[in-house]
Amino acid sequence: MRTRTTLAAALLALTALTTGCSNGSSNDKPAATTSAPAPSPTVDPAEARQACVDAWAETISDRPADFDPETDTDAEPSECMGLPEDEWTDRYMEGLEQSNQAGRDALQDLIDEASENAQP
Repeated sequence: MRTRTTLAAALLALTALTTGCSNGSSNDKPAATTSAPAPSPTVDPAEARQACVDAWAETISDRPADFDPETDTDAEPSECMGLPEDEWTDRYMEGLEQSNQAGRDALQDLIDEASENAQP
């Protein structure tokens, strides 16, 4: 089960437990709100997508050496929270591909360096 599903369930349970809590006093009045909600910043979808992919690549690259993909799970980056299942999977796979490419590039750099050092 994915971490975000478990987190969502925990948040729903917490909300259910705290909703409607009152000490029973008749003097309880809802707090008045005088401020308008802050406008949400405009986010470029392409930039948001790349930020999520980059965050997955970093998360995957930072896995411990004993990480077992069969039993261990990655923590979902905040840049990817709330995505629909198909988009979440696409961005995870792109991040995995990006992480793998970075690893191949680093290995090729080491091979090239060793070849240069082996030349007389």
